Amino acid sequence: MDFAPIVHRGGENTPPATAAGSVASMRRLVTTDELTDEDLLGAYETHDRTPHPDRPWVLMNMVASLDGATAVEGTSGALGGAGDRRVFGVVRTVPDVIVVAAGTVRAEDYGPPRLGPAAMARRTARGQSPVPQLAVITRSAAIDPGSRLFGDGHRPIVITTEDAPTDAVSALATVADIERAGVGDVDLGAAMAMLARRGHLVALLEGGPSLNGQFVADGLVDELCLSVAPVLVAGASKRVAEGPAAAEGLGLALVHVLEHDDALFLRYARVTG
Repeated sequence: MDFAPIVHRGGENTPPATAAGSVASMRRLVTTDELTDEDLLGAYETHDRTPHPDRPWVLMNMVASLDGATAVEGTSGALGGAGDRRVFGVVRTVPDVIVVAAGTVRAEDYGPPRLGPAAMARRTARGQSPVPQLAVITRSAAIDPGSRLFGDGHRPIVITTEDAPTDAVSALATVADIERAGVGDVDLGAAMAMLARRGHLVALLEGGPSLNGQFVADGLVDELCLSVAPVLVAGASKRVAEGPAAAEGLGLALVHVLEHDDALFLRYARVTG
């Protein structure tokens, strides 16, 4: 599968304005160069994702339409073409743990994470587990213990609240590792600190939008991989991150833009060092 790289690495988060008020260094970012599979892996796997002292590096990965919709008829599948599926798989080779909301697990019918032999070998060579662990965020612990999430002997982490229903938590404890953080709502800072204590240095956040919004509001996002589908869908779908506004916007720098069949694959990250 061929991807055209459009740009690698941006400049300042906010470009300086000229005296006339126009933006300096405006560029047309288009090439016809194509990436090999190895190039594509390197575009996502090669990055300095230094964890924080008290939490993992958090990478958010989402897909959206040109007009900002993140789902069509309740799921994201209609927005993802062949390129998005390829990038989704490559991004999943990066983290130690995948973090997702229980509502997304139910809507998208999540199963255990799976990777191919080559990806597992690369992870093992980097000192990671062959596949990332899954961590599900739920304040109510309302997850069916018989769902495919727990198939193939996969034992995810379920992070819930101190006051979650006892019966629901007890049922999940037979198929998952239970962690508690917060009362009423999951305390995401405490949840991420717990994942760090488990040795998870990079966490991949896969939504949904409400959970993403909480992460943004709490200042917990370090990187965004956004697939932009070349469609307009209108409707009332949520944005990539929904909820209360962050006290301060999280400024990210452009790392790369890729293109495949008119879909764009954007990657932004915090500037480190």
